[in-house]
Amino acid sequence: MPEPITIMVVAAGGGGVLWELARRQFRIFKELMDMVGGVIGLMLFGPVMLICAAMIKLADPAGPVMYRQVRVGRNGRLFTIFKLRTMYMDAEAHGKVQWAGKDDPRVIGICRWMRRSHMDELPQLINILRAEMSMVGPRPERPEMFESLTAELPDYEKRLAVKPGLTGLAQINVGYDVDMNTVRRKLEMDLEYIETMSLGMDVKVIAATVGKFNDRSAR
Repeated sequence: MPEPITIMVVAAGGGGVLWELARRQFRIFKELMDMVGGVIGLMLFGPVMLICAAMIKLADPAGPVMYRQVRVGRNGRLFTIFKLRTMYMDAEAHGKVQWAGKDDPRVIGICRWMRRSHMDELPQLINILRAEMSMVGPRPERPEMFESLTAELPDYEKRLAVKPGLTGLAQINVGYDVDMNTVRRKLEMDLEYIETMSLGMDVKVIAATVGKFNDRSAR
């Protein structure tokens, strides 16, 4: 007859297997919900994006309406993210990557409300339908910034275990990157999400994101 300690160890192992199976099932369900959420999001916000596009073109007709940028996705795979362009053309012509600042002069004046409401991020619903992003997850970073932050924070690479998100636990609790302390706090939130991700957590994050449609901390 097995000793009690043996039974406990086996039971614990079995619980771990069941937990991993549950997580895999949730990830499959999450991908399905992302597709549904992406379609519904485009239907709801499509007209808003068209209005934003018209405003951008009127304010700075020389440049494109859509902004494309390479980001690091799940398992380090690079992909092109879509955003509404809210900065003047050649905003980073000097080649130096930098975080947006308060009252950043690179931002087109008439587009500031798009950044405050995060409407400029809505084209990423296309990335979700292309299975490159999820509704909820760590925000994707630029390769050069990712390399720099990984050198500073070794655990930063763990964020690549899941698809990047349109919104995330870090975004609703911390906000914009302004310094390394902010990045560290957001990293803690991202890793917490990866460890505890569930349907309830995703619903909570999406609901809290609604309050960010008037984000006074936006830059």
